[in-house]
Amino acid sequence: MATVTAPAPRTVLPARLRHPAVGKLLLLAVLAAVLVPLADARWSSGSWPHALTVDLTEPLGKASDWIIDNRDSHPLFLYFFGYVSNAVVLSVRGVYLLLLAAGWAGVTAVAAVVAWRAAGVRLALGTAAAFLACGLLGMWVPTMQTLAVMVVAVLASVVLGALLGLAAGLSDRTHRALRPVLDTMQVLPAFAYLLPVVLVFGIGVPAAVLATVVYAAPPMARLTALGLRDADEGVMEAVASLGATFRQRLFSARLPLARKELLLGLNQTIMMALSMAVIASVIGAGGLGDRVYQALASVDVGAALSAGIPIVLLAVVLDRVTGAAGARLGEARTATPWLYGAAAAVVVAVAGRLVGRLDWPEAWAVNIAEPVNDAVDWMTDHLYSGVPYIGGTADWAGHFTTWVLDPVRDGLQWLPWWSVLLIVAALAWLIGTWRTALTAVLAMAAIGVLGVWKPSLDTLSQVLAAVAVTLVIGFAVGIAAARSERFERLLRPVLDVFQTMPQFVYLIPVVALFGVGRAPAVAAAVVYALPAVVRITTQGLRAVDPAAMEAARSLGATPAQQLRQVQLPLARPSLRLAVNQGVVLVLAVVIIGGLVGGGALGYDVVFGLAQGDLATGLVAGAAIVCLGLMLDRVTQPTERRVRKGA
Repeated sequence: MATVTAPAPRTVLPARLRHPAVGKLLLLAVLAAVLVPLADARWSSGSWPHALTVDLTEPLGKASDWIIDNRDSHPLFLYFFGYVSNAVVLSVRGVYLLLLAAGWAGVTAVAAVVAWRAAGVRLALGTAAAFLACGLLGMWVPTMQTLAVMVVAVLASVVLGALLGLAAGLSDRTHRALRPVLDTMQVLPAFAYLLPVVLVFGIGVPAAVLATVVYAAPPMARLTALGLRDADEGVMEAVASLGATFRQRLFSARLPLARKELLLGLNQTIMMALSMAVIASVIGAGGLGDRVYQALASVDVGAALSAGIPIVLLAVVLDRVTGAAGARLGEARTATPWLYGAAAAVVVAVAGRLVGRLDWPEAWAVNIAEPVNDAVDWMTDHLYSGVPYIGGTADWAGHFTTWVLDPVRDGLQWLPWWSVLLIVAALAWLIGTWRTALTAVLAMAAIGVLGVWKPSLDTLSQVLAAVAVTLVIGFAVGIAAARSERFERLLRPVLDVFQTMPQFVYLIPVVALFGVGRAPAVAAAVVYALPAVVRITTQGLRAVDPAAMEAARSLGATPAQQLRQVQLPLARPSLRLAVNQGVVLVLAVVIIGGLVGGGALGYDVVFGLAQGDLATGLVAGAAIVCLGLMLDRVTQPTERRVRKGA
């Protein structure tokens, strides 16, 4: 009789050892054990090997010279780019002349009427006060220049974004093709858009407008596609059952159902266009951004603030008006108030022309530059250093540079280049898939191939330091706001203002407080990224299942235990999104920090634009793109697709 042998007991591994991340780490450890000794034997130094670099200076220089030499004679420029450039110039000039013809009283009246019909009397009064403040600060003409660029850029961005979104919303193939393009464009810092258009269109308004269009169109495309694809299937089936054609279904059902998303896309496009139009002053956009840029170049904080305040006022007004219009969408309205408002605005504009008051009177302008500079001088004498016990702002910036920025930068540059790639691969693979890791590694390796390994690591060190500070402060404030509704109500207007300010404006207060250098650039990046991190953290914690919170309370958990053991684990996706958004936003301002002494890649871009050395600028811009792509992949979790039947 055969003996039946009992099966050997299966070894039950702890749950943590069965986690997919453990398997990835073990495989990475095996690969590292094989590859690290080989890499160390071949490339023992930390610097990227010169043999693996490609010098693009000569070909880019030749391409730049060819474009400059043929810009006025080649058919491509004469019959395509030339027509585009002329159309942009004529459009901006036409809008600008129209604004000047309306006069300051007419423009203010029209803006107030639009705000009144969109959001009510209170916002109308605020809009009128904002435009009057632009005149009082002596910035009426630069404000009109910025508005002219904005109007043309927003119209072009909305048309382009709506067409792309329409194609992506109606076609799965187009949606799949556009998604990676829009993803990449979303993580690119604004500076990266300037160099290609300068190469083709040169310095001036056409390049600034087209860079703004390329930067501001993706939100409109994304939200248009989202609204069309998320249309109520029941409504669409009902319309189809009535025999409606494809065109009728689109215009009578799908587009009306997507009105909220379309208006949100318009809001985001306007805000991004304003931000980019200000930054585009570096390449000749003029207007308020040019005043800020010139003032920052001479460290004239008072003049920078005089131009920065109108930028903030425009941003807040545009955000509030478009946001209120979206909130009141669908309400029944009559055309009579519009007619009365338009008639009143026309009367005001005509009255201004009759009395010869088209331009803002110089006697009404208030010069705040001198008192602001006096205040900055006082701060320099009393707050920069020597403050008892706490030191001063310059001391803080110096200590942060010495104790944080320098060690992080030196540590990254000391690491062998292949170990940096290995770390990037490990981080990207742990939170995503092997495709994510491959994309991140290739993006980081491209930086070395471009020959800007050390400056890129310098920029990366600033990003890491700024992200660490942003997350510590943002998570703490977000948790406090989630636990206290009163604190959130007090914080909300502050976050609203901070989130609508263009990136350029953040450089003004940090220069006033900390001077120039890498620490001020990091400080501006922290302040710029904080609102998004705080909002996402607060929303994620508040969205935790109430049943889970009630169960924890019924078991006697303290508030700290509820936060640590229930809210934070359940809000992990939102916290990861906060980290990703913090990284992307920090990178955008750290690059702009090259204008105030941030150095590294930002300085190379600014130098290339200022000196006409497009080869240096384009290489730095390409490195910024790769760095942004790598950081996005390392901080953005990727869900693996589950196959059917698995």
